[in-house]
Amino acid sequence: MTVETRSRKPADDGGAVFDRELDDLPQELRWREWMGRIEAVLFASVAPVGREDLARVVGQGASVEMLIDDIQAELASRPYELAQVAGGWMFRTRTQFADAIKAAADLGDQSLAITEMEMGVLCAIAYHQPIDRAGLKDIFGKEVSRDLLARLRYKDLITSGPRSPRPGAPHTFVTTETFLATFDLQTLRDLPDLDLTVGEADEETQTVQV
Repeated sequence: MTVETRSRKPADDGGAVFDRELDDLPQELRWREWMGRIEAVLFASVAPVGREDLARVVGQGASVEMLIDDIQAELASRPYELAQVAGGWMFRTRTQFADAIKAAADLGDQSLAITEMEMGVLCAIAYHQPIDRAGLKDIFGKEVSRDLLARLRYKDLITSGPRSPRPGAPHTFVTTETFLATFDLQTLRDLPDLDLTVGEADEETQTVQV
């Protein structure tokens, strides 16, 4: 498999040239080093890392997919896994350890706690994007508050989309890569079939964890 290479620059600034190929190492050690590099990059990232970015740290003849497969095989008995989400890969704890994580972290991080109303609006945006506030009002039968939308934006679950063709060209809303990663989706095509019937929801409902 051919991997696009980044041209090497002379080390005229006193810095060492990054050795991707590792030709001085035996094949087995070279492969282990490439695996370690990919793991290090993924551990250092808070977002999914795409194939092109991972390919920058391994040799031209290395298969990122095969390296990923070997890492996943080694993690089979570990409480975390290497998951493919949002067009890239990232480390995630396995779902069966969710209760233990919450117990150790005082019921878990509440930063991504979402109310039922927020979840309803997020679903409406996901299935009807790009959509503006008027479109959300048509779905819910009432105005969706700017504060609610601001909270979803703060959590990086939605962002601004193209201008609406409505008079005044209002901003629309679309989901983000964080949304895909949060809900274990590769693309929006992976959204489940859903009869999106949104009822009157109270914004002060009990929060749910995602």
